[in-house]
Amino acid sequence: MTAAADADAVRPRFSLLPLSAADLPVIVPLNTAAVPHVNDLDPAAMQALLDEAALAVKAVDEAGAMAGFVIVFGPGASYASENYRWFCANMDDFLYVDRIVVDQTRRRSGAARALYEHVFAVAAERGVARVTCEVNLRPANPVSVAFHTALGFTSVGELEPYGGAKRVTLLARPTDGAGG
Repeated sequence: MTAAADADAVRPRFSLLPLSAADLPVIVPLNTAAVPHVNDLDPAAMQALLDEAALAVKAVDEAGAMAGFVIVFGPGASYASENYRWFCANMDDFLYVDRIVVDQTRRRSGAARALYEHVFAVAAERGVARVTCEVNLRPANPVSVAFHTALGFTSVGELEPYGGAKRVTLLARPTDGAGG
């Protein structure tokens, strides 16, 4: 067996299930632990994201524990994020990954990849041309930049949202969708 096959043999498998209000007691602390790479949200703000999301999914391991989650928007949402608004102003056919958060104890478990593969599959199924997101350049998040590059994302721009408090690279990855 190869090293990659060995890693796949021990890597947990995840069920990808819809997020709901019942998940708030788990996802709000997971999100808070990921600050500053995502913005901090209280339960009401997180519920507002779930209410408007085009896709909101959790990765659950074989023991039933949540390893991470993803929240995704399509064009036309009323979401006020400067990063999301940039994609709305510059693209018309995308799914925007607003946040993907993996429990710190589950990093490198394959949860983030499983969540992204699900987003890519949904985008292709819906005929959406690309999946978009942003990653912090300031404060630096080199692990996330490398991960997104490995998934095939490329930079389509940079922003300094929040009055210049952060600098982000805006990323896009084409899908197998029929859109343009």
